[in-house]
Amino acid sequence: MTQDELKQAVARAAIDYVVDGEIIGVGTGSTANFFIDELAKIKDRIKGTVASSEATAARLRGHGIPVFDLNEVESIAVYIDGADEITGQGAMIKGGGAALTREKIVASVSKRFVCIADGSKLVNTLGKFPLPVEVIPMARAAVMRRLAALGGQPRLRTKAGSDDAFITDNGGEIIDVAGLQIADPKALETEINGIVGVIAVGLFALSGANVCLLGTADGVKTLSF
Repeated sequence: MTQDELKQAVARAAIDYVVDGEIIGVGTGSTANFFIDELAKIKDRIKGTVASSEATAARLRGHGIPVFDLNEVESIAVYIDGADEITGQGAMIKGGGAALTREKIVASVSKRFVCIADGSKLVNTLGKFPLPVEVIPMARAAVMRRLAALGGQPRLRTKAGSDDAFITDNGGEIIDVAGLQIADPKALETEINGIVGVIAVGLFALSGANVCLLGTADGVKTLSF
């Protein structure tokens, strides 16, 4: 099976976790896009959604799925999103799509977090995928120095085909930190969160996934944490 076929398989499997009549949190990225396309088939069964990015909101609305501002809802039954890496303990690196802050916010108020990913995303140790850190622009250089002191190789994310900084939906910039072997993701998440100027770090370990639907050549495997 191709990687896209694996993503489609987990997206279909995630529909079983959708709660009828409730608000569903929806993530950002290629795997989440497959889920949105599947969700459109049952859109009349849900009250609506909360999106983790402007791009996700646009795709949901394009399918005629209601999108609510998080401030308008009291609870979210389940948050469904992909991951750039995930461990067997449910800790993740997210933020390849630059939506890590809103993803973390929506996940934090959801009753359940279901990660959907192809099998290549399962790792023993996080860090091969560069760790995204969203920062206040004026703090960029200071934060990069702190991240380098932690043993990482920080690099400012730029717009495609440009030297200009990529700007998030929140007006922040993204620093991608390569070269990390994250043996204790909870401790590192806490440490980076404490750096002044950091908006959010793409480590989801203090509050990781509750379930991971992992697409493999042998079918969709369910990991519970």
